[in-house]
Amino acid sequence: MKRRTPAYINILIVLGLLLVVFYMFSQSSDFLTSKFFIGTALISIIVVFIQTAIGDLIENEKFKKLTDTEKATYVAEKKVPYFQYLWNGAFKSQSEKEEKDILIDHGFDGIMELDNQLPKWWLGLFYFGVAYCVLYISSYFLTDFAHPIKEYDQEYKEQIASVEEYMKTVPQATIETAKFSEDNVEEGRVIFETNCVTCHAAEGKGGIGPNLTDNFWINQPEKTLFKTIFYMVENGSTNNPTMQAWGKNGVLTGNDIEKVAAYVYHINQEKAPITQAQGGAAPQGTQPNWEKAAE
Repeated sequence: MKRRTPAYINILIVLGLLLVVFYMFSQSSDFLTSKFFIGTALISIIVVFIQTAIGDLIENEKFKKLTDTEKATYVAEKKVPYFQYLWNGAFKSQSEKEEKDILIDHGFDGIMELDNQLPKWWLGLFYFGVAYCVLYISSYFLTDFAHPIKEYDQEYKEQIASVEEYMKTVPQATIETAKFSEDNVEEGRVIFETNCVTCHAAEGKGGIGPNLTDNFWINQPEKTLFKTIFYMVENGSTNNPTMQAWGKNGVLTGNDIEKVAAYVYHINQEKAPITQAQGGAAPQGTQPNWEKAAE
């Protein structure tokens, strides 16, 4: 009579399988707190106890039919801890009588073949692999599990959320701390083209708003050009209400304004002005004498 697997081992196996199944179909760990998962786990544990009780009844009936020697052998075997029993079984050598009983009646070159059973651990892994394969294929075609595009979208959303959360706490540039950097020019161009081209046109050549590429400025609130640009984007223009206060209105953050200022400074100082002949707006304002040291 074979020794049966303890109930706590079966419970661990069932709970492990439930975790795998629920995760593959829900694709998150949120199922751990769901009533459906908890209910399924409890029902499965109860079923395991019922199966164990029925097994005990069957085992008792089989035990009564054993001889005294077989009973003593079985009782002694049950006293061995279960995992030690499995370990011993994995490396157990067969007696001559056992080999004779499983000898297959054919051979070659003096080598006889035995009808050995496969190890239980091997059979367990094999059946688990087959069941997992069926489960995996089913979840792949019936759900979004392991779907690369869905996984990419999910990770993208998580990254965007983490960036937004970071931006809520990251220190923002102010007119006192803002500095020009070439690294901000490209991002500033994108922000400029999104928010500023309506009035200042592409490349800042001017339209409704003034030409940003020449050396004439209507508003000169700061001593340096870069700080002046930052101030204007943040606070708007007192001379022209159309120029809104992008920073004060909360449309752009301090870091966004720093990048826009870097782009405008770049097209004004590091590129040739776009003249009227080239489609630029006529100069407006006066030519200031900017300080250079604090740029």
